[in-house]
Amino acid sequence: MDFNGRHVVVTGGTGALGLGVVTALVEAGGICHIPYTRESAAAEFPLRDHARVVLYGEADLTDAESVEQLYDRLPPLWASIHLAGGFAYGPLRDLEEDVLHQQIAVNLLTCALCCRQALRSFTRGRNGGRIVNVAARPALEWRTGAGMAIYAAAKAAVAALTVALAEEVAKEGVLVNAVAPSIMDTPANRKDMPKADLSAWPKVEEVASTILFLASPENRVTRGAIVPVYGKA
Repeated sequence: MDFNGRHVVVTGGTGALGLGVVTALVEAGGICHIPYTRESAAAEFPLRDHARVVLYGEADLTDAESVEQLYDRLPPLWASIHLAGGFAYGPLRDLEEDVLHQQIAVNLLTCALCCRQALRSFTRGRNGGRIVNVAARPALEWRTGAGMAIYAAAKAAVAALTVALAEEVAKEGVLVNAVAPSIMDTPANRKDMPKADLSAWPKVEEVASTILFLASPENRVTRGAIVPVYGKA
């Protein structure tokens, strides 16, 4: 896949999946613009000094003005990939109200605000573009969200947003899609679930490959898809 000279935003780019996506993008010639909220995450990011990686601090993706300022600083975009999000586990009856708001904000609101600004950026630059969001398996299989109901609901909203937006902007040449991973093989998940069958989990690089195709010029027709990336689980 050829991203040579194409500018791509990757929110959540300093995370485990983000590193996989950014690595694949720069290997394909892309120029990655990565907002971050924690200085430590940026300092530890292995590609922070890469010539085609640009990091942006002080970016609050839950704040409309902050997101607008971020995208206004960017050159004309080819794609915007939205990996930023968060997870909350526990029975709904036990979750504090701030957790409910936080889950909606970090999963749905960040996605919606970044989608909006990406579309505005596409309009300024040229016709067309690519948006890729990240839902989750419970967004498609609701019963698997037991014990994490608010997370499942927020990710289901991301899936609905993706499909509706894809229809809304299809005639503008903008293709909007999402992936829906199951539990991925990351260091954090290995630590949290040491007895799990790791061979069943999708690898970060495999999920990144699917994201890359959806965001690529080679994707000419796929829109409104929520692509399951479950591995063998």
